[in-house]
Amino acid sequence: MTRPVPAPGGEQRFAHSLPVLQALAQDVLGHARALGASDCEVDVSEGLGQAVTVRCGAVETVEYNRDKGIGVTVYLGQRKGHASTSDFSPSALRETVEAALAIARYTAEDACAGLPDAAVLAAPADCARDLDLYHPWRLDVDGCIDLARRCEQAAFDVSPQVTNSEGATVSIQEGHFVAANSLGFMGGFPTSRHYVSCSVITGREDAMQRDDWYSTARNPQWIAAPEAIGDYAARRALARLGARKIPTCKVPVLFEAPLAASLIGNFVHAVSGGSLYRKSSFLLDSLGKPVFSKIVRIREEPHLPGALASSLFDNDGVATRPRLVVDDGVLQGYFLGTYSARKLGLPCTANAGGCHNLIVDGGALDFEGLLRSMGRGLLVTELLGHGVNYVNGDYSRGAAGYWVENGQIAYPVEEITIAGNLRDMFRQIAAVGNDVLVRGSRQVGSILIEGMKIAGN
Repeated sequence: MTRPVPAPGGEQRFAHSLPVLQALAQDVLGHARALGASDCEVDVSEGLGQAVTVRCGAVETVEYNRDKGIGVTVYLGQRKGHASTSDFSPSALRETVEAALAIARYTAEDACAGLPDAAVLAAPADCARDLDLYHPWRLDVDGCIDLARRCEQAAFDVSPQVTNSEGATVSIQEGHFVAANSLGFMGGFPTSRHYVSCSVITGREDAMQRDDWYSTARNPQWIAAPEAIGDYAARRALARLGARKIPTCKVPVLFEAPLAASLIGNFVHAVSGGSLYRKSSFLLDSLGKPVFSKIVRIREEPHLPGALASSLFDNDGVATRPRLVVDDGVLQGYFLGTYSARKLGLPCTANAGGCHNLIVDGGALDFEGLLRSMGRGLLVTELLGHGVNYVNGDYSRGAAGYWVENGQIAYPVEEITIAGNLRDMFRQIAAVGNDVLVRGSRQVGSILIEGMKIAGN
């Protein structure tokens, strides 16, 4: 029988303690060794949470989740097999290892397959650090319902023109895990992530608009007040009433901070290992070369306390380290896990599983300052579709936002397409704002690009 894991303050949260997860990982490694695997890695995890959605004051959904799982990867030399199970019984663990080995016997050898070099794995001292990533939210279902109703009602209170709602949601999620391998690495820790969101509709019949807003954090105390979220979602939707098309033109484009993060995501995808060794990136062989304008500086900070993408090690167990990714527009490093680093003949950058808190250093301008700097152009607040070609960099997305004249928002815009090439767009970044919105692994303010094609009337 396992003992539940107490959260700070003594409340029991998880069904299995961290030592139990560690023992399960050791059992899997022992089975793999006994059954003839040359190497093995294992991940054991458990998660729980709840989400409540209220629409027009009525409870629409209440969802609970509680899950657990073990993933096993074994190696027979340079042949690899993987299997997983949600059954933690001793017989299931052994059967899962056997299944992974059966798969490995039938796979082709891969010269780049295998565990990381032992020297780059996170040491016990690394794994013992506390990054402040676990903050359980002690909110029962009734509390979630009340909070969601307050959020939605705040939106309706803004104006009678807020005529409908797509709902307000409160989500609470937490989990913990252990990762280990046969080289002696073992690490794990608890995490949490919560959010409050609201989406509303304004106007009537053919003149309706919608918009939303949300706030997310590991610590619920860092989430914006529900009334503020609902209020802002309503004001964003109201501001879009009367949206129109604009003539086709080429003008400066300002990407609002949430969308600027997606541009940085496009960059990360293009300089990540899989895209590079498959030769499916427009930024092939860009290391040490200018890829952005000279004003752009990007840091990776994996150890920020409480941040949404902080981690002591990557999915391979390689220790994470702070580093400079872009300096004065010049690419200083790719995003590589163990496998992709071997494929490219480069050092691993501890990015198996993704990036860890990319910080794009902002300039002196706030959002209003960026509008004034742009003068005349397009502010983009919504992107539609997935028109990004990573092979050649072509970029074409449906968009909505606001036309800007004399450094001020003039009127809302919809049903347009913005187009360019990411290679050119990155080099034509004229300013990065200090209006940073933290929602995930990329932290960046609004980004002003010198010129893009706008397809309208």
